[in-house]
Amino acid sequence: MTFQAGFTVAIDGPAAAGKGTVSKAVAAHFGFAHLDTGLLYRAVGARVLRGADPVEAARGLTPDDLGGKLRTPEVAQAASRVAVIPEVRAALVDFQRSFAARDGGAVLDGRDIGTVICPNAQVKLFVTASAEVRAERRFLELTGQGHDTTRAQVLEDVVARDRRDREREEAPLKPAEDAVTIDTSGMSIDEAVAAAVAAVEARRG
Repeated sequence: MTFQAGFTVAIDGPAAAGKGTVSKAVAAHFGFAHLDTGLLYRAVGARVLRGADPVEAARGLTPDDLGGKLRTPEVAQAASRVAVIPEVRAALVDFQRSFAARDGGAVLDGRDIGTVICPNAQVKLFVTASAEVRAERRFLELTGQGHDTTRAQVLEDVVARDRRDREREEAPLKPAEDAVTIDTSGMSIDEAVAAAVAAVEARRG
């Protein structure tokens, strides 16, 4: 299977829709590099929680910042808050675009990959699911990790994060006009991955 140099797959969608799982599987299937761009914002959020200025945290981000405990509810909310700051987003754009242009193909997942970061990506997917389904998935993930929370609280957090992501002035969450939408509400992981792989294969060169 042959792809042209710099082949980019942009995968966007709200929290807990399954885009991370789909993105990793697509990257593995085709041998592409993968970047979870949300980790960049989580890393900035984590530094802010430790007292850093958001813009300075973004400008000074290093690979070492992408490790550690970045998938806690507190860091997720902090990431959502710093993501609305234009200077933070600008500081992280070049890194993401450089990654997308690498030889061998790349899959990037996030909130604005197909609309802002890689508007010329060969494949754009928008992976979504209902707020209730996403909250249930997130609740099971968090409680499985030992976090003390409730379904009502997780749903409230999901809805609040959706609102911030969709209503922010800078790069709001929305499907690109030419994106293929995959609603995973009633799908198994295998079904969602198969749909994504099919979309990529339809655009291979």
